[in-house]
Amino acid sequence: MATDPWAPPYADPTLPGEVEQDTGIPPAPAGVPVEGRSPWYLAYRRLRRNRVALFFGALFIVIVLFCLAAPLWAHLVAHTGPDTNHLTEKIDINGQPTDVVNVDGIPIGPGLHGKFLLGADANGRDVMVRLMYGGRTSIFIGVMAAFVTTILAVIFGILAAYYRGWTDAVISRAMDVIWAFPVLLLGIALGTALSVSGSGLVLGPIHIADDSIWIPILIIGFVYVPYMARPIRGEVLALREKEFVEAAIAQGAGTMRIMFSEILPNLVSTIIVFFTLNIANNMLLESALSFLGAGVRPPHSSWGSMVSDGYEFLYSAPHLTIIPGLMIVLTVLSLNVFGDGLRDALDPRAKVRLEAAALEESH
Repeated sequence: MATDPWAPPYADPTLPGEVEQDTGIPPAPAGVPVEGRSPWYLAYRRLRRNRVALFFGALFIVIVLFCLAAPLWAHLVAHTGPDTNHLTEKIDINGQPTDVVNVDGIPIGPGLHGKFLLGADANGRDVMVRLMYGGRTSIFIGVMAAFVTTILAVIFGILAAYYRGWTDAVISRAMDVIWAFPVLLLGIALGTALSVSGSGLVLGPIHIADDSIWIPILIIGFVYVPYMARPIRGEVLALREKEFVEAAIAQGAGTMRIMFSEILPNLVSTIIVFFTLNIANNMLLESALSFLGAGVRPPHSSWGSMVSDGYEFLYSAPHLTIIPGLMIVLTVLSLNVFGDGLRDALDPRAKVRLEAAALEESH
């Protein structure tokens, strides 16, 4: 069969509607040997060309550095701590001594008047300092909860798909029970039971106090396990039938070696994408739980608890709600956009399948 000289590179002319897969590297001229590239290098090339994803990834890094600089700002610029009360103090604004919190309980707003760059809250605390320290808490909870979710989801997903049978049935039904509850309602129920009730969490010799930030970390990490375990289970079911697994079995490899030395490395790209997107979901859930009083508790503060504290001053001092809310939006948006770009870079076949489906529908 004669080949079509106008066919795109790497496309099979016998398959109608075939879409060229983006490898990130231009095709080599005829007669020139092709240098092999690793999948990670090809993913890096594809991600590097996605300027939107890189911009939002850089924005997230800037937000993280902003929060990490909280001690420097507090000690060198604001000269106050996140919980220091300034209710009775006055500051100079345009040559006039002004109460940090007036007699009506309304705090000063943002302005370039030395201290209190972003204003103060109802207790006379510096909003800028609390914003930076609260961001450290929110991001820490998001990242650590993502680790909890990832570890549990990988373990349960691999075990269920590899052993199948009754092991798969028990794990899958347990995941279905958790999946059946709305995430926010389940988080509120667990947060109320473990945090608000004052009992904390007791696991044998381990006791976590009710005001510890590890309570919301474990709650958020737990409720999102089914959302990651089910896709991993599906991938392991397909990988289990691959030739390299059959070869490992033929060579006498044990079950644990096959699961964690043969199958797990093939899940790394999926895990990385889910981990990135999970951080954004975790921060949103933490903000919602803290706003409703079932998340971060004093003496700790987060962006969600700052929104909750400023809600009653929404009309008289809107900066108390708008500023931390804006930081939540920017952080979650940057993680979601970067996560989408990372997914396209690590799994370009998903994009190819979507384009092929759209091409078939157009015909």
